Amino acid sequence: MKAFIKRTFDIVLSSVGLIILSPIFLVLSIIIVIDSKGGVFFRGERVGKNGKTFRIFKFRSMKKDCEGKGSYNVSDHDERITKVGHFLRKSKLDEMAQLINVFLGDMSFVGPRPELRYYVDMYTEKEMPILDLKPGITDWASIVNSQQYIGFTKAGANSDEYYLQCVRPLKLKLQLYYRYNNGFFSDLYCIFFTVIKVVSKTKKLPDDIQKIVDEHMETAGQYAYELQ
Repeated sequence: MKAFIKRTFDIVLSSVGLIILSPIFLVLSIIIVIDSKGGVFFRGERVGKNGKTFRIFKFRSMKKDCEGKGSYNVSDHDERITKVGHFLRKSKLDEMAQLINVFLGDMSFVGPRPELRYYVDMYTEKEMPILDLKPGITDWASIVNSQQYIGFTKAGANSDEYYLQCVRPLKLKLQLYYRYNNGFFSDLYCIFFTVIKVVSKTKKLPDDIQKIVDEHMETAGQYAYELQ
């Protein structure tokens, strides 16, 4: 029943979202095509539920066929980013195309962010249950790390190492917390908090999430993620 409710919610809300946002999607598509060659969407491979590979939809913010040709974690100064791509990435509008993935059933509105196979292959036995769930457009980890590109930019050529040492450990803790503490109303709260975060740029977090962040910061030492 829980899975049925979640899937019904995803279908209804993604359908409404795609219809309402279609004029904006059309404008973005035209701008992206005019700005650079390579089509409207980026369709990179990501790992979904039960380890199954799927192709994610994102409005293309980089030059054609750039993934894997350089750092996985992109800084704001990366030459692969197109002119309009900087705006798409900072505004998170590039992620909105994932409504298509939600409608198709590859993703959900709320769930662990879909990861590259390269990083999933690093999962420990304790971390593998993250793959029990469909990946999502948003989750608590993406809210906490919403400005992670700033860290990538500061790290420069070491952005991948920064991700592994500073971002990923806390991300996995938050994703594991969601794995064992998810529900319909908590998903609604996460969506609500995501909207608040995007609109207001607030640093405030729910008490349970803030506790995980604080505990991580106390034990992470020199590799603690610098929250923005």
